[in-house]
Amino acid sequence: MKRILLAAVLCTGMFTIRTMAQEQATAAENTLTPKIGIKGGVNLSNLYVNDVKDENMKVGYNFGLYAKIPVVKGFSIQPELLYTSKGAKLSYDNTFGTGEYRFNLNYIELPVLAVFNVTPNLNLHAGGYASYLTSANIKNLDKNEGEITDVANLKTENFNRIDYGLVGGIGLDIQNFTIGARYNYGLREVGKSGSIAGQLTKDSKNSVISLFVGLGF
Repeated sequence: MKRILLAAVLCTGMFTIRTMAQEQATAAENTLTPKIGIKGGVNLSNLYVNDVKDENMKVGYNFGLYAKIPVVKGFSIQPELLYTSKGAKLSYDNTFGTGEYRFNLNYIELPVLAVFNVTPNLNLHAGGYASYLTSANIKNLDKNEGEITDVANLKTENFNRIDYGLVGGIGLDIQNFTIGARYNYGLREVGKSGSIAGQLTKDSKNSVISLFVGLGF
């Protein structure tokens, strides 16, 4: 009896979800009409490298424009143009003291994604991105005598201007609204090799979890 009841509940739930999803599908999605929109959200960024453990996550932001271009039913191409804040917190520990630096790296980013609809409203997306570093600054969060010389003097030109990588995520469309989560996996070192920026970041790369909301037209 419990199994029959559980099966009935599951079937009812699946039917309800399917019905809601069909009701939420927009006319644009049914007629394969392209749409554009605005989006924004929060970045949880870090720097990754195999042998470094002392990076800490930094909270940033992202905002910009996107276009969703249907190719066939259930598959679209989605280019975006975003302003996005990345970076990390890096710890130092030496004879004079301990502390933490915050690397703020701001990019103009162009992701291009393939979007696959699992249901009329739920989609998976994957692709790549290229970005251009517009500004960079480093702040010492614990000013003391242990700070590393010249770190505060690092400027944008000490970092690689061009970054690129892979993107994957999931999204939920409800009428003209979209919400989702995404992971950006950088493939290029943040700091220029051989410079103090490269030494401090230990040739690490961008790693970003993005949470976003958007409105399409």
